[in-house]
This record gives sequence, structure tokens and C-alpha cells, in this order.
Amino acid sequence: MQYDVAAIIERYAQGHFLMADENNHLGWYSSRDRTLIPLDDRFRYPKSLRRVINQERFSTAINRDFEAVVDGCADRDTTWISQELKEIYYSLNQSGWAYSFETWQGDELAGGILGIVIGGAFIGESMFFRIPEGSKVAMVKLVERLRDRQFIFFDAQLMNPHLERFGAYSINDKEHQVLLHKALQSNSSLI
Repeated sequence: MQYDVAAIIERYAQGHFLMADENNHLGWYSSRDRTLIPLDDRFRYPKSLRRVINQERFSTAINRDFEAVVDGCADRDTTWISQELKEIYYSLNQSGWAYSFETWQGDELAGGILGIVIGGAFIGESMFFRIPEGSKVAMVKLVERLRDRQFIFFDAQLMNPHLERFGAYSINDKEHQVLLHKALQSNSSLI
């Protein structure tokens, strides 16, 4: 199936995101409060994770196996990533909008983060791990890359306890729109 990638990106650029409901019906959503992963000194992680990173057990890659990351993110008892949404992500990836930031342990995919890049905004859609610490290392390394590439913000959309441990914080829709406007003016690139 062909998707209107430009129309989809336009909706993301307005602050909306796609999710499937329990009946696999795809819809656009937005939130009055958005969760951001800090790209400044508010970003934090435990010393135990720092030790894992220093051991260099994991390497990172971008789009080495995009489809496996999408599948990993969707592989849950209850998921909002329907088959149709997977197909949309594949189209967005082929068009240069969607990315997988991956951790690998040798030739085994350890974890990853699925996201959409629009200007200086990284919109995190989902994350998963197959090897313990795989997604956490991906988070740290992705934040480092976004900083290096001068991204404006990392939108995690909705808060959860896992993200709070990294210093995630909430902003209201008005603040989000200001940041989004600034990000749309940026020429940041993940690759």
C-alpha cells in the first residue's frame, strides 16, 4: 500500500502522532503534556549503566536493521503498533524520515529506539531490548548523537517511569509548539 508520506510528516510537524487502538484502527493523537528527554545536563543515568557503556559490550548503528527494530518495538502483549503502522514506518524510513538507532552485541541486535526526524526534532516512537541494558545504552548513545548533531529536542511523547530515570520532563502543548517551530527551522541530521 502507498502512503502519503508528505501528509504524514505534516501531521507530525504539527505535533500529532499515530497510534493503533485495541482494534488495530489507526488514528492521530496529541497530548496536552509532552515528555521530553533532556539534551542538556538534566539528562542522567545510573553509574551501573555508565560501567556497562565503558565495558564497550555494545556497538551502535543507525538503520542497520530498521525492520527488526520496528518488529521489536511491536512485540508486546499489548501494542499500539499495528501492521498498518509498521508499513507506514517502513515508508517513512525509505523516504528518509524514520530511523532506528540500534545497539548490537556482536551480530545480535540488543535493542533499539524507533523515531522520526523532522528538522531538529527527534520524535521517539518506541524502544525495546532483547539483551539487558540494550535499550538503555541506545538511549544514552542517542542523546549523545542528538547533542553532537545540534538537535533542538527529543520528544518521547508520553511519560513513563523508565523515562523518568533519565531525567525526562513534561512540557505543555504551548511550550511544545514553540520548540517544534524552532526545530522545523533547523537542518539537523541524524546521519
